[in-house]
Amino acid sequence: MSVATSYIETQNINAQDLLYQWVSRQINTQALNWLNQKRQQISEGAAPFIFFTAFSAVPRYTGKQDIQPTLKELESASNVCNNWYPVEWTIDQAARTLLVLSLPSDDADKYLQTLDRVFAAADVRELVALYQALPLLPNAEKFRNRAAEGIRSNMTAVFNAVALNNPYPAKYLDKLAWNQMVLKALFVGSPLHLIQGIDERANPELARMLVDYAHERWAAGRDVSPELWRCVGKFANDEILADLERVLTESQAKTYSNGKGQQKLLERTAAALACADCTLPQAQNILARYPELQNDIQAGRLTWNNVK
Repeated sequence: MSVATSYIETQNINAQDLLYQWVSRQINTQALNWLNQKRQQISEGAAPFIFFTAFSAVPRYTGKQDIQPTLKELESASNVCNNWYPVEWTIDQAARTLLVLSLPSDDADKYLQTLDRVFAAADVRELVALYQALPLLPNAEKFRNRAAEGIRSNMTAVFNAVALNNPYPAKYLDKLAWNQMVLKALFVGSPLHLIQGIDERANPELARMLVDYAHERWAAGRDVSPELWRCVGKFANDEILADLERVLTESQAKTYSNGKGQQKLLERTAAALACADCTLPQAQNILARYPELQNDIQAGRLTWNNVK
């Protein structure tokens, strides 16, 4: 059920070492032998159908349980690939990634053609595994269009595989694709705090898009996710500051008995944090009207980690 050597204790671990560690400790010897055989065949240039059939068959051998990485293993994962955080991966996803990483990549065209074929034929779980694996692939920059396609998917699980806990978008997507991804995350209800690089890649165009989206939601009588304001404060102008002041005022002035009290508290916190992020004097004047929030922000008791 487990390998004799713990790769986590060595100095030269790589992604395959970590993935193998997670898979090998949770599957039986027969399944592990099958996986090892397929990895060897694929790495030695076996016919493509060997890879395709093995990739499809993985769950029958491994099951679909969570990999349950330790904190030390997650730290190792981030060292192997910056911001790689496979906390919600499953055994079949990890094993499929091992098969993908076994493909010879010296012939770039053949390698890309093989992956294009498996993407085209993949079911939802297979697509999730493929998109989660993007940051680990050789020549990862060549998969920008593929990642953008995943963002456009109407399957939330596939979209989340690209957008959440995945370092690929922050590193490789252009501004347009990035902004579309963040906006879509709000649209489908995916949490922005799980998007790697959400603060570093905030930009004025995205802020404008998000504010327009907030106006649409308000016009329809719908709530706005408090996380929306996370990408807005740094780029606020007078118009945006008026929106932030509206959120602060309305969330304070009303008493909610319909279960929205926590939502409004989060909105209020987010608006205050967005004002704190803004360098304009007007923003600081608005925040000063709420000394409790201002004091908590200045003392570090309120951060964006409180808005989830």
